[in-house]
Amino acid sequence: MPDAAQSAPEAQRDAATPWWHGASIYQIYPRSFLDSNGDGIGDLNGVTARLDHVAALNVDAIWLSPFFTSPMRDFGYDVADYRGVDPIFGTLDDFDALVARAHQLGLKLIIDQVWSHTSDCHAWFRESRQSRSNAKADWYVWADPKPDGSPPSNWQSVFGGPAWTWDARRQQYYLHNFLNSQPDLNLHNPVVQDAILDVARFWLDRGVDGFRIDAINFGMHDPQLRDNPPAGGNHKRTRPFDFQRRIHNMSHPDIPLFLEKVAAVVADYPGRFTVAEVGGDDAIGEMHAFTAGRRRLNSAYGFNFLYADALTPRLVADALAEWPETPGTGWPSWAFSNHDAPRAASRWHGVCDHDAYARLIMLLLVALRGNIFLYYGEELGLTQAEIGFDDLQDPEAIANWPLTLGRDGARTPMPWAADQANAGFSSARPWLPLGADHAPRAVDLQLADPHSMLHWTRALMALRQQQPALRRGSARVEMASGDLLILHRTLGDDRLVCAFNLGPDPITVDLAIATPLASHGGATARQLPPFSGLIAPCA
Repeated sequence: MPDAAQSAPEAQRDAATPWWHGASIYQIYPRSFLDSNGDGIGDLNGVTARLDHVAALNVDAIWLSPFFTSPMRDFGYDVADYRGVDPIFGTLDDFDALVARAHQLGLKLIIDQVWSHTSDCHAWFRESRQSRSNAKADWYVWADPKPDGSPPSNWQSVFGGPAWTWDARRQQYYLHNFLNSQPDLNLHNPVVQDAILDVARFWLDRGVDGFRIDAINFGMHDPQLRDNPPAGGNHKRTRPFDFQRRIHNMSHPDIPLFLEKVAAVVADYPGRFTVAEVGGDDAIGEMHAFTAGRRRLNSAYGFNFLYADALTPRLVADALAEWPETPGTGWPSWAFSNHDAPRAASRWHGVCDHDAYARLIMLLLVALRGNIFLYYGEELGLTQAEIGFDDLQDPEAIANWPLTLGRDGARTPMPWAADQANAGFSSARPWLPLGADHAPRAVDLQLADPHSMLHWTRALMALRQQQPALRRGSARVEMASGDLLILHRTLGDDRLVCAFNLGPDPITVDLAIATPLASHGGATARQLPPFSGLIAPCA
């Protein structure tokens, strides 16, 4: 709702703005949120039980990672039934209850959709692999071997090894850009497109408020199966996948046309939101293509920060510059952490105290123009957990050990109660061990401490909701030099200065500001101590 202090025109402008424009969205990885039935794995009822915690964060929506029927070889991103809930997470009735409770609390709910591939356990693939002439023979990407029996192209899988696996029944190879148990759908086939659109309608009819579309730039391939050229430069390479320019196994120019069909379906359900996950060498070009104009997706979710080794003013300025405020350009979404990347504060804090640094980057996150995604546990300042090889679950980490540390360290259980078994996550042994220092950061302890990271996060998310310039305003970078970052956020007469020192040495500044709305690390109009920042109205 509009802030009470807003003028009538501003209130009308708010009423005409979609809820997602500038929204704060909280990502829940359901396996790790709360176990309600004592099997060591988080579930939908566990999520529902803790929605009050999410609502109290002052966020607008939840992004729920996959809960669909799956053999769990990639922990839900290998879907065996797009319309089913895996029994480890509950039932469709449990999902419906979750949606109802979220809406009761004023929270929107968006869910993952994995449309580039399925599990090899999916009924569609089981039928497709039976013959070259069955009704679903062309629903996946099949190809004959080269004359010497080798794969049809040199394409490599993200998880290591060729992106092709031989299937004796069809005497052909099938494409899989990820695990060999994740065959790629043939989204060039209009019948497959229609089947996917029906999946979207199924969940929209159940009340979801939108989709985060996973790995969609892998959704279509080059039908000529041309080899990828080698990658140039000296960038870090830990997998065969990194040695190629992936111009033929992904990023096909027809993907935006399919997304127009997706957007047309979603438009039949007013108030829904779509955001694409886009990674790769030309991510920004694809994100712009996927969100251009009004006939495609609402937003795109890039990797600018998720794999960055360090947080610098130049990184922030360059990321914002990729989304100019010009007609027809889409709306960005930002995250510092998620289920695929090590937790940001652990990646970036360097010589700074981890907990103090977690507060600083939360302040920066709320200052960015676009939607912001908050990963579960960030509100507590959780560290990246150290997971021993024997406890690893992530197939990428296991396959590429030790060069790729994998994703398990960011997927550990949420600590709810410091003195309970497994910090209140489960009465049984959790599917992943808790982080060694996570129990002292548990929700119950932080609720009791008004100066905690949890209360800081709540206050900042409320500030973003209350300040139209933060939520929807333009962004201008005044300074991004050395360790100093100064942003101006403006909407009409609302003007804010957001100033940050991201380095270890104090910086003298001369900011024309009124009393700060939020300040960290002793930041003032004249001095930014090491690793400090503020958000303040212009004087």
